[in-house]
Amino acid sequence: MFLLQLLIVLLLVVAAVVTLVLQARSDRFQAARDRSLAAAQAFAHSPGLVETLRGPDPSKVLQPLTEAARQEAGVDFVVVTNRDGVRYTHPRPELIGKQFIGTIGPSQAGHVTIESVDGPLGEEVQAVVPVQDDHGTVVGLVSSGVKVSAVSSAVDRQLPLVLAAGGAALALATGGAALVSRRLQRQTHGLGPAEMTRMYEHHDAVLHAVREGVVIVGGDGRVMLANDEARRLLGLPQDVEGRAVAELDLEPRMAELLESRRVANDVVLPVGDRLLAVNNRPTDRRGGPPGSVATLRDSTELRALAGKAEAARERLKLLYDASVAVGTTLDVQRTAEELTQVASPRFTDYATVDLAEPVLRGDEPRAGVGSDAPELRRVALSGIRDDHPLYRAGELHRFAAPTPQAMGFLSGQAVLVPDLAASSGWRTQDVERTQAILDYGFHSLITVPLKARGVLMGIANFWRTGDNATFEEDDLSLAEELAARAAVCIDNARRFTREHAMAVTLQHSLLPRGLPEQNALDVAYRYLPAQAGVGGDWFDVIPLPGARVALVVGDVVGHGLHAAATMGRLRTAVQNFSALDLPPDELLGHLDELVGRIDMESAGMGGEDAIAGATCLYAIYDPATGVCAMARAGHPLPAVVHPEGAVEFPELPAGPPLGLGGLPFEAGELRLREGSSLVLYTDGLIEDRKRDIDAGLAILTSTLAHAGRTPDEVCEEVLKALLPARQRDDIALLVARTRILDPDRTAEWELPSDPAVVARARADVTRQLTEWGLDEAAFTTELILSELVTNAIRHASGPVRVRIVRDRALICEVADGSSTSPHLRYAAAEDEGGRGLFLVAQLAERWGTRYTPEGKVIWAEQPLA
Repeated sequence: MFLLQLLIVLLLVVAAVVTLVLQARSDRFQAARDRSLAAAQAFAHSPGLVETLRGPDPSKVLQPLTEAARQEAGVDFVVVTNRDGVRYTHPRPELIGKQFIGTIGPSQAGHVTIESVDGPLGEEVQAVVPVQDDHGTVVGLVSSGVKVSAVSSAVDRQLPLVLAAGGAALALATGGAALVSRRLQRQTHGLGPAEMTRMYEHHDAVLHAVREGVVIVGGDGRVMLANDEARRLLGLPQDVEGRAVAELDLEPRMAELLESRRVANDVVLPVGDRLLAVNNRPTDRRGGPPGSVATLRDSTELRALAGKAEAARERLKLLYDASVAVGTTLDVQRTAEELTQVASPRFTDYATVDLAEPVLRGDEPRAGVGSDAPELRRVALSGIRDDHPLYRAGELHRFAAPTPQAMGFLSGQAVLVPDLAASSGWRTQDVERTQAILDYGFHSLITVPLKARGVLMGIANFWRTGDNATFEEDDLSLAEELAARAAVCIDNARRFTREHAMAVTLQHSLLPRGLPEQNALDVAYRYLPAQAGVGGDWFDVIPLPGARVALVVGDVVGHGLHAAATMGRLRTAVQNFSALDLPPDELLGHLDELVGRIDMESAGMGGEDAIAGATCLYAIYDPATGVCAMARAGHPLPAVVHPEGAVEFPELPAGPPLGLGGLPFEAGELRLREGSSLVLYTDGLIEDRKRDIDAGLAILTSTLAHAGRTPDEVCEEVLKALLPARQRDDIALLVARTRILDPDRTAEWELPSDPAVVARARADVTRQLTEWGLDEAAFTTELILSELVTNAIRHASGPVRVRIVRDRALICEVADGSSTSPHLRYAAAEDEGGRGLFLVAQLAERWGTRYTPEGKVIWAEQPLA
């Protein structure tokens, strides 16, 4: 502020001096201009001038007036003209009536004109001012002028005076501004009036609004200011400002501290029934006025508030931790354990959870009958020590009706027992155990029922021991909140357990209950449903005619009941298609059409999910030849373990997943040596979130690369190497070790298409059965074979081949070159033929037809005793 004021004054003085100097040296006409203009304007605005100009003889009236005005104004002339510049007056009367010398155009338009001219009196500065009537119309002109020589010497005489006055003004302004600025700066610390007003309003509002007392004491020991909180804490009167501290009847130590002006930091002083924390600081340490300022805080209230705030913070932190830590899994017991671990020891010394038995199975517990609480099992317990006398985890017990646990479970309301020793109902449970609990140090209990969605599942108990404070009402609300959150998680786990059990039950009911009896393969399997939810993986071992066996492994993408039900439908379809004795590629084609129809039906219903990504691998093994025919629909390749331990993944044609349609399936054939193992599996075995398929196949290959192990041992080793810690998908594993039928267990003949060979065929079969010791089956076999060979010779083409196989059953097969399938029909009484297949069906346990690339094979099986 000081610098600004000084700069302004200096600029003004310099401007004035420079202006006068410039006027004196280069422009001496300014004074003449000012004087001329003033005289002309004064006369132009004189009263009655307009009426005189409009009168009959303006010169007569105006000539003496202009002369008087000229002498009084100190100008050389005052001339009045009409609007056209013709003079009415002039100091030289002979020039009256003559044309005015000078520029009058702007004045005729209402403007003032100032100019220098050489007039009749010499070089002059003249001003021309228009005379206007009330309507602004110019009716005449007034001109006044001064010779330059008459005024120039006056300006020169004034210049020293102006310089002296400017210097004095500069000195006075500088000194005054310096003094005022310095004082204002010291008092306001550089703040302006607006900032000072706003700061005062804010300080006053804050001073009386804060919950901290402020007392300002002057250097004379008198109170200068005390806010509302200070008046309340010290009991000061309303008119305390201006009174001496010694007159306020304060506590001696408090009065002495306020008057002493010494530095004090959080000094606790008693004032009545309060403890005040006092801070005192002198105000003159930085050049301020003498005195001191003291701040007062009620430490009694602050400690109580701080304790409540800390307790509230701890409760909120505990609830937050519980929301994060409880319910991390969908396991009922694990969820209960998480609740006890969160509560102990932060909230309670010991925490226990008791649940009804049906809850652990996923069911809803039955309601208590009358005053009897259901039988509960302790599923979780957590505490500060392990030598307590409480029921241990896993124990089954029933709480008596008067106990808080039974009351809480039956009523559905939390029960607070602040003093266990004084609770008679609690002692009725078990006198000896309850006394041991009291002797151990348990003194307080809260029992909260675990209830969610209307289902009462059990109770949570919170115990305190030793010197810890007893439970209060605030603790009861916290316990209820913890139990409520845990109850929802437990109920979610219970519902998941029930649905998972239902899905697993359905899945197991749809999977094979055991392996069928057959001599072609030694088979072992493992099936592990996913931990998170059952899926749609399946496998099957299906005996086929001719001692052959079909192996099936499939996978329906997804989890849950829908995937399990879909798996059952596909497995049933595969079994039905296998009964037709179809080749693997044809069977997968029919299965693909079936899945497509199921998807179309699901889409039409609108409420059922479609089958997305079902895969399947179907293989048929013939022990008579050692040939295995396989086809796959989007399924992983099988593994072949040769007898010496070498592992191979045969390159089978890759078909699309089931249900896509549009592409045919292709089958491939492998000739397997006896003792080779065929390993079929689903992708859950080799694929995991932490491991890709290539890594899984590498581990599988290294695990299978061992010779001499049984299929069951292979299953165990594979699962040991590949089973993930957290199984997220179903795993189906099927290991089949091959066998080859001994040559002496089969007999085969080729017959020409001549009816005469039927007798020879019967004789050959009888002779072979005699060698096998099956004389009792010879007659029946002759009849079956005679009918089948006769039909082949009569109705088919090409050579006829006969094969009999002694396995678990006696199998007769007749092959021909025709693809026409015979049909069983019932012949009428007068029919001469048509009873051959009927006899075969009656004599054989089962019969059928299968097609080959060369034709067909009609077979019949007889049981062997």
